[in-house]
This record gives sequence, C-alpha cells and structure tokens, in this order.
Amino acid sequence: MNNFPFSNNNKRYHTLDFFYKQKFGKKVSKISLNAGFTCPNIDGTLSKNGCIYCSKTGSGEYGGNIEDDLITQFNKIKKIMDQKWPNSKYIGYFQARTNTYAPLNILKEKYETILNQKNVVGLSIATRPDSITDECIDYLEKLNKKTFITVELGLQTIHEKTSKIINRCHDLKCFETTLKKLKEKHIFTVVHIINGLPYETKEMMIETVKYLNKLNIDGIKIHMLTVLKNTPLEKYYKIKPFPILTKEEYIDIVINQLEYLNPKIVIQRLTSDPVKEDLIAPKWTTKKIDVLNNIDKEMVKRNTYQGAKCDIV
Repeated sequence: MNNFPFSNNNKRYHTLDFFYKQKFGKKVSKISLNAGFTCPNIDGTLSKNGCIYCSKTGSGEYGGNIEDDLITQFNKIKKIMDQKWPNSKYIGYFQARTNTYAPLNILKEKYETILNQKNVVGLSIATRPDSITDECIDYLEKLNKKTFITVELGLQTIHEKTSKIINRCHDLKCFETTLKKLKEKHIFTVVHIINGLPYETKEMMIETVKYLNKLNIDGIKIHMLTVLKNTPLEKYYKIKPFPILTKEEYIDIVINQLEYLNPKIVIQRLTSDPVKEDLIAPKWTTKKIDVLNNIDKEMVKRNTYQGAKCDIV
C-alpha cells in the first residue's frame, strides 16, 4: 500500500494535480500561451543559434497559435481543457521562448490580459535565469500578493562543460543568483532539467538533482533530451553521434533522481512530449503515458518513493 502523503492518485511522488487541488480546492488546468517573445540566445544578444535542442517554436509546441492574440489563444485552449475538466480554475502558462525578456510595460500588458480572464488563479512564466531583471522580479512580487505566480527557470544541467555543448550561454552562478532573488521575494520557482544531454552519465544527471535539492526550489520539470528536425542538435547528432538513453535507462535515472528530492518539491513533469512529426530520436518519447506508467510500476516494484534517499526524510 502506498502512503506517500503528497499524492491523490496513488503516485509515489508529489504530483502537480495534488498540489493545485490542495492549494485551490479543485482541478486547475494550465493554458499554454505563445506571447510572441524572443530570446537573448537567438536575437543576437548572446547568440543567434539558440540552445541546440530548441525547436522552432521555442518549446511552445502545445501552446497557442502565434497568429492569434492572447485572449483568443486562451479561449481556444480553455475550450479544449473544459471538455476534459469542466468547471476548473486556470493558470495562464507563458511557455514559448523567454517570457520575461521584454520591457516591463509589455510584460505587464501581456500578463494582466490573462490575469483578467474569468477563473484565472495565477500565471506560470517560463524564462532563463539571465533574462529576468530586478525590476521584473519586484513587479512579480507585487502580483504574487494578489494571485499565484510561478517562475520556471531553465537550468538543464549543473555541468558547465555540457552547458557549453548545448549553447546555454549562461553559467551556474547566474542561475544561483536569480533563484536566490526569486526565493527572497517568496515567488514559487520551478527548475527545468534535461536528462540524456550529450556525454552526461547517470551519475552526472543525479548530481544535478542533488544540487537542486539543497537550494529550496519549489518544483522541478524533468525532460528527456529529444533530437528534433531543423535544430542545431540534429546537425550535431549527425556529425558527432552520442549515446541516446533507452526508455529503461531513462526510467531508472528518473526514479533515482526522485529518491534524492525532498517530498515537498512538486514534480511538474517527468518526461518530454515531442511532436511526432518532428522527432528524430528517441522514438519512445512519443509514448508519454507509457513512460509515466512504467515509472509508476518500477517505483512500486522497488518499493521506493520521492525522498527515499533524501537526508531531510
């Protein structure tokens, strides 16, 4: 029998659904939006090449249509969500590219447009640690007193050698500084990491999680590296093929990572969700539900849970 305290569906890790229902008292749906932001890693400020894995939509494959205004995007996706979960609350998810990379007046206009929609209880804002100003953090602090603000910081790895390979164009110190500022303002902060980056070992991936567990983060998203068409990674993979994790290897690594995470950290994602038509490798990532189910089964088999190896537990 599973007695893990932060789950309402027999999971052995702290699910986002459980967190939202505890906080808001009902189902909350995230509405993915494309607000038309760019990124310092593609506009020439830092680089024009972007992170090597980044798709043409800037990780916004399941977001709104960039041709539509934000309210139209919101209503279209809300309609789809309402078919699955009627009468839910909503989080506006600014997903595509770097969503704090603009003057403050533009950020205010976009954020508040969504916050003014009916039954919206907060925003989730995906960004880079080098692209959020002190002025923006102060503004988010004020918003956070009226609604629920989440900032999602892309880190991907703590290993500087890997960061250079994937062209992140910021260092670990930059991430630490930004995270500290957000936490000082009591802003809920989620960190993105990627498993299977070129030449990283299982031990390196676990080291990234052990490091994050010491930093008082609120949530984490764990992705599997996917090689997509028309990305720098596609070219890199053809010229310098590197080992791609099998599904079994990935599941083993994720479970080990979960074991080192404080149970209070909310697990917002456990695998990638690539568009099938764009995917080169690994093909197993297109079966997201299968991957998640196998993580659950293997955790039961091992009789383990989030935090099993965490010093705090």
